[in-house]
Amino acid sequence: MSISAAQVKQLRDMTGAGMMDCKAALAETNGDMDAAVDWLRAKGIAKADKKAGRTAAEGLIGVAGEAKSAVVVEVNSETDFVARNEAFQEIVRNVAAVALAGNGETSAVAEAVYPGSDKSVTETIKDAVGTIGENLGFRRSAKLSVSSGAVATYVHNAVADNLGKLGVLVAIETTGNADAAHNFARQVAMHVAAISPLALTAEEIDPAVVAREKAIFSEQARESGKPENVIEKMIEGRMRKFYEEVVLLKQNFVLNPDLTVEAALKEAEKEIGAPAKLTGFVRFALGEGIEKEESDFAAEVAATVKK
Repeated sequence: MSISAAQVKQLRDMTGAGMMDCKAALAETNGDMDAAVDWLRAKGIAKADKKAGRTAAEGLIGVAGEAKSAVVVEVNSETDFVARNEAFQEIVRNVAAVALAGNGETSAVAEAVYPGSDKSVTETIKDAVGTIGENLGFRRSAKLSVSSGAVATYVHNAVADNLGKLGVLVAIETTGNADAAHNFARQVAMHVAAISPLALTAEEIDPAVVAREKAIFSEQARESGKPENVIEKMIEGRMRKFYEEVVLLKQNFVLNPDLTVEAALKEAEKEIGAPAKLTGFVRFALGEGIEKEESDFAAEVAATVKK
């Protein structure tokens, strides 16, 4: 099959690899973009999972919390301008309040009654399209709770209180001082915002992701031509490094890189005054995973002038 210049550019943006390498990768994988990324990684040409080709949707991430539970929600709009609209911000706050009052599941929040209304969240947002002037949509929500301890929230790139482009929840279970536990959980939430771990523990990583990484590391190791027993140790070492990079508890703590998050938790227990355990985290980045059609602005302007 023929490989277009647009495909080559997309792969280059995603991986940082050279043009000829990208073209070769696409040719080897029949134009399959994800397979081409893996091919480049196996050859040591590309960095892991750089998804620069994905364009974020607009809107806002909102958080809301109580002492032992918190929620994060995402409501999308067409442009960043709407995110600064007070009416839209009020919608996001109200959706977060609905999520906090219930179980936080996306479908339940969508069907729940919107505050001060007899309509659902979905219907209310649909009605707001006419007044705000853009297509809007409630996309997702999540909730974390603990029986004892705290759930902390953090918003990065905030445009208003509890509203921004990225929101994080971190839950910590402990019978110790709740304020100290909350303070540490908030620090971890800042870490999660910055580093974006895949999972809390190695066991929680998607098995398909683990299998993919192991296959890539295996191919890289076997290209070394070393004996099988050495290759196995190389694979084990690279998988161990992989877990250190993507597992929250194994990562170097952003606020104190001399410690892992797990070790920092042990240090925090001294102030908390009791054993503590991180039980979960949620990280919502605005528009992640949404493919947004890219337009040629110059071509649009030219077309308008010709009319």
